[in-house]
Amino acid sequence: MSLSLNYAYRVLATGFCFSVFGIGGLVLSLFILPLQRIWLRDAQKSKIAARYTVHLSFKFFIRLMRGTGVVDFAFPTDGELAQASGKILIANHPSLIDVVALISLLPDADCVVKARLLRNPFMRGVIRSTGYLSNADPEGLLADCKLSLQQGNTLIIFPEGTRTSPGKPLTFQRGAANIALRSGCNLLACVIDCQPSTLTKHEAWYQVPSTRPMLTIAVLQEFDVQTYTQHDSCSIAARQLTRDLELFYFQALNNHGTT
Repeated sequence: MSLSLNYAYRVLATGFCFSVFGIGGLVLSLFILPLQRIWLRDAQKSKIAARYTVHLSFKFFIRLMRGTGVVDFAFPTDGELAQASGKILIANHPSLIDVVALISLLPDADCVVKARLLRNPFMRGVIRSTGYLSNADPEGLLADCKLSLQQGNTLIIFPEGTRTSPGKPLTFQRGAANIALRSGCNLLACVIDCQPSTLTKHEAWYQVPSTRPMLTIAVLQEFDVQTYTQHDSCSIAARQLTRDLELFYFQALNNHGTT
């Protein structure tokens, strides 16, 4: 296949994959998840079932992207991810599909989502059924995150709060550090690398790279938050932990050749 035909195919395949994603979100929101709520009257059991359904759906979507040649993936082993239960999984955020990839790997994943996604018709029903946590109320969010972690869920957070701007240094918000310190739960740091980069911030879905990208997720290190609780002020501890996380990711991304 010539380079121009290969590029045209991947643009069409990318559009097909995202069409499937959008339609799948509507089907989940309008039919599958409501039926689960009717069948499982217990709210907690319904939420667990909804999260597992989303996990399977995202797993299918990752296989679709790999099978159509849109993106290839290299993921951690099940053993590496087994340690994530009851912890806060943090990662850098280079592409649009990062959270899809992570949830496809974690059947008990919970995550913090932007409040504006509750207005998205493709995702609104999914978020409400799964009980994913909205950042609309910061104080309430801390309590909700602590409860989710106590239930043994893996809480996914991107400390940047948004996708990385290509070519710019990472700037972390203190949300992940505050949640870790208030809950007493450790942070499990992962690094996400996508080469060549695709689906970045301010980049349209049809702006595909010249060659098929590879998205890699690696588990790097667990941060023990107890070492930061010696500070008299939680605010000072959160700032210090956030600075340490930024430095850690700066070095990790340099080692992976992504900056």
